[in-house]
Amino acid sequence: MTGVTGPAGGAGSGRRRLIPVGGQRRPDGEAMPVVNLFDAVGGQGFFDELVERFYRGVEGDPLLRPLYPDDLTESKRHLALFLGQYWGGPATYSEERGHPRLRMRHLPFAIGEAERDAWLRHMTAALDSLVVERDVHPAIEARMIDYFVMAADAMVNTR
Repeated sequence: MTGVTGPAGGAGSGRRRLIPVGGQRRPDGEAMPVVNLFDAVGGQGFFDELVERFYRGVEGDPLLRPLYPDDLTESKRHLALFLGQYWGGPATYSEERGHPRLRMRHLPFAIGEAERDAWLRHMTAALDSLVVERDVHPAIEARMIDYFVMAADAMVNTR
C-alpha cells in the first residue's frame, strides 16, 4: 500500500489511499485499523507546517543550504505537495510535476551520508515538534520516520 499514487481509484475518484500504520494489535488482540494518514494528521496543513519547520533547519545548515535555490518558496511547495500526496492526499504534486522520480530529481546534487544525515536530522526534528504539538499517534510517527529514513537512504549518490 505504499508508493506514490494519488487518491485510490485514480485521479478524481474521490477515494483516498489508505496507509497501514504498523500492523500493531491493541492490548485486547484486535488489529489496529488501517487509516488514511493524510486525514489522520489533519490534511495538507500538517504537511505544509512540517515542511516550513524542516526548511527552518535547512536555512541555517552550512552543509545543506548550498544544495537549495536562494528562494525556497517553490522547494517548500513541491515538498509539501509531494508529502501530502504520498500519505494519501490529493494528487496535486503529480498533476503539476508528473511522476516524482525522486532519485532522478536529486542526481544533480552530490548527496553523501553527511547530507543524508543532516536532511534526516532536520526532517525528524520538524516531525518531532509537530507530533508533540498535535498529539500525533506514535504508530503514525513511526511510519513517517520509517519512510523518511528509507527516502533519505535512497537519495545517497556518493560514497
